[in-house]
Amino acid sequence: MVYVRSFSELGAGDIALAGGKGANLGELVQAGLPVPPGFVLAASAYQAFVASMGLGPELERALAAVAEDDPRSIEAASTAIRALFETHVVPKEIARDVQVAYDRLGGGAVAVRSSATAEDLPGASFAGQHDTYLNVAGADQVVAAVRRCWSSLFTPRAMAYRLRQHIPHAGLALAVVVQRLVPAESAGVLFTANPVTGHRGQLVIDASWGLGEAIVSGQVTPDQWIVEAGSGDVVETRVGTKEVMTALRAG
Repeated sequence: MVYVRSFSELGAGDIALAGGKGANLGELVQAGLPVPPGFVLAASAYQAFVASMGLGPELERALAAVAEDDPRSIEAASTAIRALFETHVVPKEIARDVQVAYDRLGGGAVAVRSSATAEDLPGASFAGQHDTYLNVAGADQVVAAVRRCWSSLFTPRAMAYRLRQHIPHAGLALAVVVQRLVPAESAGVLFTANPVTGHRGQLVIDASWGLGEAIVSGQVTPDQWIVEAGSGDVVETRVGTKEVMTALRAG
């Protein structure tokens, strides 16, 4: 089984294999954009982990007790499932593939990012619902972060969002993107349609100091620019308060 794929092997049709982030990174690479190097650990690795550890029945039992109108049941199921993942070791074959791919990158600090098969879809974005781990260094630490990403498929916010969107928990899987970490002085998010109005002729850019995690996790009020897609003219500029900054530190 081939668990690791390079970005250049992926495209928009590979969401079931690489999740939303992985598939779209492949699209960016194919478009010639300067994407930091990395790889995707396919969703099949998550499925192999769950199957080899016999976690299916335990997941079903925990999820059977969840009710959309009962936040405490969601919290309880999430806590139980994430603890269950932590008690099991990533299969050697998968860990070896991650280590080989990480070594091929040259080691060093990477971002380990969840890429679920039900995210970045036309009707459900799952933005910020699953976990990302930054400044991860060392193969063992990368493998550990992969397992935490897998379990973040069952964060309370992700489970609640699926319930609201009527997306069944069963049959979901999660790929993981491992990518060279960029020590950004500032970072942002570009929306190719105005997310507030739905206007497809406007681009919206949110940006702040430091790494982008502060923006995508909603910790900061960023600067914002609204830009006409055709001309590149700036229609509106808002300077945010940028209350916090996500920055790298040793270790």
